[in-house]
Amino acid sequence: MPIDIETFESAPEDRLRRSDTTNAERVMRFLGANPDQAFTQGEISERTGVKTGSISVVLSRLEKRGLVRHRGHYWALGEEADLSSYTDLGESTRTANERFGEEDMDEWLEYAVDEDEQ
Repeated sequence: MPIDIETFESAPEDRLRRSDTTNAERVMRFLGANPDQAFTQGEISERTGVKTGSISVVLSRLEKRGLVRHRGHYWALGEEADLSSYTDLGESTRTANERFGEEDMDEWLEYAVDEDEQ
């Protein structure tokens, strides 16, 4: 989807990057491919391409949902029972996108709450 030149020139660079997968999806795919191992944040960041500054937030959010677990400095895929909700969510998102089209990020950002202003 094209963006206007003003957005191109003024938006932060990380907002201008497009990816077919989210950071959480990259982490889940990586850990799902290695269910019998645990990794440090640095190892996960390096192998998934998720920026070092973002990986702790991604892992913490996934842990709150029961999708990953963590002990000491290591992170691993969550328990199998907890993972079914992630699979269902991913399938639901794909189905909604096919039926209604993907969300427009610019429109979403227009209505998003700025945590710094709360």
